[in-house]
Amino acid sequence: MMLKIPALLSADEVRQCRQALEAAAWQDGRTTAGHVAAQVKSNLQLPLDSKIGQQIGDLILDRLGRNPLFMSAALPLKVLPPRFNRYEGGGKQGNHGYGNHIDNAFFTIPGTAIKVRTDVSTTVFFSEPDEYDGGELVVEDSYGQQSVKLAAGDAIVYPGISLHRVNPVTRGTRYASFFWTHSLVKSDEQRSLLFDLDQSIQQLTQDHPGHTRIASLSGTYHKLLRMWSEA
Repeated sequence: MMLKIPALLSADEVRQCRQALEAAAWQDGRTTAGHVAAQVKSNLQLPLDSKIGQQIGDLILDRLGRNPLFMSAALPLKVLPPRFNRYEGGGKQGNHGYGNHIDNAFFTIPGTAIKVRTDVSTTVFFSEPDEYDGGELVVEDSYGQQSVKLAAGDAIVYPGISLHRVNPVTRGTRYASFFWTHSLVKSDEQRSLLFDLDQSIQQLTQDHPGHTRIASLSGTYHKLLRMWSEA
């Protein structure tokens, strides 16, 4: 399931984060890539111990925790601290991009032994679409190929097992955050069913408060969550 989360961050929050990101010290993104990914990856990333990255990451996680769409879709158990990348066009190294790849199955939270399974991928955009050419996030899933280029402050959520890429940026700079969620429910298909059911229950509750079927449908949702949850 691919889901857009509009305005995860406010315009003022995006502005402050963008100023901090523009002033930050960046490094070659291949330092955090595996052997295979490093062959198709060309971008810049904030170091994992970057204080700026940690501060903006905390803001993102706070907003996600308050966002009902994300909570319903991802069913988070653990979330890897957000990371940040920067793609530029026309530099000395040519245009930045990231070829087709599938992310690692697990990442370790820095400074701990805690592993996060990459069930759900999330990208938060910090550049407006007209600020750069190219740079689309292209995801291939059971519904075919989908190209994503969202407004600053918006987020996109998609299955961590998806083959995906970032098209080369040929003009301007694309700033974004990316990270993974270890879900209570491992299967994307099961998460999608639970999300659809949860959204239907919420809509029924809004349209017909006190409807006799709300309690039974809610019970079915929680029975399925207990059945499929790995926590």
